[in-house]
Amino acid sequence: MLSPRALTDLPFFEYLVAPDAEPEQGGSYDVVHFNGASFADVRAENTRFTECAFSSVDLTGTRLRDSRWNDVWLTAAQMINTDLAEATWLDTEVVTSVLAGTALFDAKLSRVSFFGCKLISVNLRGATLRDVAFVDCTLRDVDFSETTLTGVTFTGSELKDTVFDKATMKKVDLRGTTGLGIKSGYDSLKGAIVSDTQLMELAPALAQTLGLVVKRS
Repeated sequence: MLSPRALTDLPFFEYLVAPDAEPEQGGSYDVVHFNGASFADVRAENTRFTECAFSSVDLTGTRLRDSRWNDVWLTAAQMINTDLAEATWLDTEVVTSVLAGTALFDAKLSRVSFFGCKLISVNLRGATLRDVAFVDCTLRDVDFSETTLTGVTFTGSELKDTVFDKATMKKVDLRGTTGLGIKSGYDSLKGAIVSDTQLMELAPALAQTLGLVVKRS
């Protein structure tokens, strides 16, 4: 099973430097370590982060729309009502962080791992997720409507009131979930992998969605 890295495990750890200032709109940041800072309500749209680390950073209300995150590591980050719509995340790792009311619609996430995170009312509508892993996470009221999910896993994670309306799935492995609470979008589960036990649990909702009438013989 995947496991999170420590800060010192990062291949660029020895090159990290402290930032000169808070992120700003259109800024470009390479091998920067943002540590224990608050960037609440900062405007930093169209910003690029490459080989950066974020430790215990408060991004509440931060506007990071259309930002790019390449080989970034975040731990204990607070992303409350953070605007990350249309952002691109590549080879990014998020550890024990909270995303609540976070806008990630139309975002592109590729080779991204979430470890021990809480995702509450996160908007991923229209996003593209490829090779994304949720490990030991809690996902509550997460909206995957019209999202394209490829090679996504949910090992040790609990889904509650999850929305999959008009989502497209390919090799989405749901077998590792500790709870599979789906609010809507059962007809979008084509391409998902479930266990036989999960199939039995999903059967009534699937039958209702397909309009099947089940009667005793």
